[in-house]
Amino acid sequence: MNSPMRQFVDKVPSVSKDTFVTLFLILVLLLMFFPFMATFNDLLTRIVINFKGYWFIREVIVPFEVRVVAVVLAAMGFDVGVTKEYVVLGTSAPFIAEIVWNCIGWQSILFFAITAFVGLQGDKYTNFSKAKALVIGALGTFLINILRIVVVVISAYYFGQLPATIIHDYGSILAFIAWLFFFWWFSYAFVLEQAETVDGRK
Repeated sequence: MNSPMRQFVDKVPSVSKDTFVTLFLILVLLLMFFPFMATFNDLLTRIVINFKGYWFIREVIVPFEVRVVAVVLAAMGFDVGVTKEYVVLGTSAPFIAEIVWNCIGWQSILFFAITAFVGLQGDKYTNFSKAKALVIGALGTFLINILRIVVVVISAYYFGQLPATIIHDYGSILAFIAWLFFFWWFSYAFVLEQAETVDGRK
């Protein structure tokens, strides 16, 4: 008898299987190369710097994300202040967390783009449903990055630099991979709509 997982995979359209295979390979590679993630991140950083892409991230995206993180922390009851790149918690003995341009999660956008290229290729699904999936995926990735930063800041505030670093370097990656798996399952189950062929069939 087929296992429930086998039955689930058999029901997934062929293109979505490619996406899940891509996600699985990304997860395996990330787990294999965890010790080298700092070097890989440095390589991506140098590429972005060479293309001057970091200027937009540093001058526009970072201040925006810092303010969003401050709003979330304030909603959680923290006394929060912000500057261009810093979140300040407390007043009597303030805790200052720097959010640099290379740590806001632009790498996750790259991974999301890779899976979107695989998962939405071809004409199997309507363009409108593809657009909806892209919007949901982009917004979800943004929110995951905001929550990731919030968790790292709170961890550093309560437990110190080492736990925050572990969460920043490892927990964030696993959380993002989990989000990708959920997003593509949700998209194939509820968002993407098959396009009709010339003869009217799907």
